[in-house]
Amino acid sequence: MPNQNPLFPAFLKLENLRVLLVGGGNVGLEKLTAILRNSPETAVTIISITFLSELREVASRHPRIQLIERGWLETDLDAADIVFAATDDPALHRTIKAAARQRRLLVNVADTPALCDFYLSSVVVKGQLKVAVSTNGKSPTVGKRLRAVLEDTLPEELDEVLEQMTIIRNRLAGDFANKVKSLNAVTAELAGGKAYESPATKRWRRVATGSLLAVGAFVVSRLVRRPE
Repeated sequence: MPNQNPLFPAFLKLENLRVLLVGGGNVGLEKLTAILRNSPETAVTIISITFLSELREVASRHPRIQLIERGWLETDLDAADIVFAATDDPALHRTIKAAARQRRLLVNVADTPALCDFYLSSVVVKGQLKVAVSTNGKSPTVGKRLRAVLEDTLPEELDEVLEQMTIIRNRLAGDFANKVKSLNAVTAELAGGKAYESPATKRWRRVATGSLLAVGAFVVSRLVRRPE
């Protein structure tokens, strides 16, 4: 389809990867903060000639962060699975991108969408629920605004719903199709549909309805037979 966002959405287990971050300034701090906010156990090697005191302070709280105070070397890529280029040097960014491509490494280049293999999304977190918003690099501001709206709209109780759904899913019997049908019934009320009723509740509702109908029929029959 024309004008459709072509990005492939994926959630990475970043704590299982070796992350290289080049840049110890404000942009580097922004990237590091985003990484740790989502995957606090990630091992990150940060290379920079100088480091912001705020970045050093963040690194001091995370034992898997390593600071190397020098310029970037191409051999730094040998120990990396994924790369973030976050300096104020566009020429260096192009060099890093070219060297990383030769090694088939994915790269995120700050403020240069054309050099990026992936973007960082605006993210909403409600416990185990995580929603990522992408504008295909067109407008990070719009992504941030949408994130703010979702944060205000999605209730904190969603995490409890997820926990309960896990319990329900594990208790369901039958094949995949039946499980999907049952889970759809459980979640129908969330989408404005008919609320879920357990089989036991349905059975007693039918008994109660039948009883009421029987009583009603009896009353009507008595009224019909009642002499004038």
